[in-house]
Amino acid sequence: MNYRHAFHAGNFADVMKHAVLAAILTHLRAKAAPFCVVDTHAGLGRYDLASAPARRTGEFADGVARLFGGTAPHPLFAPFLEAVHGLNPDGVLRWYPGSPLLARGLMRPQDRMVAVELHPEDAAALRQEFAGDRQVTVLEKDAYAALKAQVPPRERRGVVLVDPPFEEPDEFSRLAAGLAAAHRRWSTGIYALWYPIKERPAVWRFQEALEATGIRRILLAELTIHPEDTHLRLNGCGMAIVNPPWTLDAALAEALPALHAALPTTGGGAAVSWLVPE
Repeated sequence: MNYRHAFHAGNFADVMKHAVLAAILTHLRAKAAPFCVVDTHAGLGRYDLASAPARRTGEFADGVARLFGGTAPHPLFAPFLEAVHGLNPDGVLRWYPGSPLLARGLMRPQDRMVAVELHPEDAAALRQEFAGDRQVTVLEKDAYAALKAQVPPRERRGVVLVDPPFEEPDEFSRLAAGLAAAHRRWSTGIYALWYPIKERPAVWRFQEALEATGIRRILLAELTIHPEDTHLRLNGCGMAIVNPPWTLDAALAEALPALHAALPTTGGGAAVSWLVPE
């Protein structure tokens, strides 16, 4: 309950995560049938990059600020950057869209979202952000309990974004178990699971746990901006994507190296691979 994403909004990990989410939603929009977005750790609808928390860390300066106002490093980033520019029409970067606001902007009248947030203040802000919006339901409850309850959605199409703060030592285990439980109820949904890369053995154990679920079609996409020679900082991040849209693997294989080249880094790189194929 102590984690507040306002300190990290717009950093390199947000850029990657939100660009992938926008790419998935763009794919879902290609068919007329409605879809549902389930955001299990929704946070705030929008973040003020001029706020004290954002200024204290300044992480956005080496993330979204490097792309704002310029040409997208790859077409995959265009929907995400359009959303950021839409919140800042005067050309000055101040507002950053959290995942629920980003998703809302890509939804059509027939689509729906369930935004889950446990922190009382953030949940209240989220309810205010979407007050009167009949396409958005805000739930103040535990993410994994909500995940189990919200799938399968009545639309039978959609994406589940699971983006934990990783404050608890067993978060990787909870993430793998949560996916397994949800997948048993809705095996055809798209699941996008974000994870930090601090110490590689923890990531390997997580990936082994994902393989052990027996779930097929798990794509891994990773971006690291520092050498992995210490676990005292966030060296990078990854996303495990179950049932990714067709061609997303190839697009990410081109887009993530382009993003790495556009950011200030001290090493690292990008990698896209199938943890479990068809």
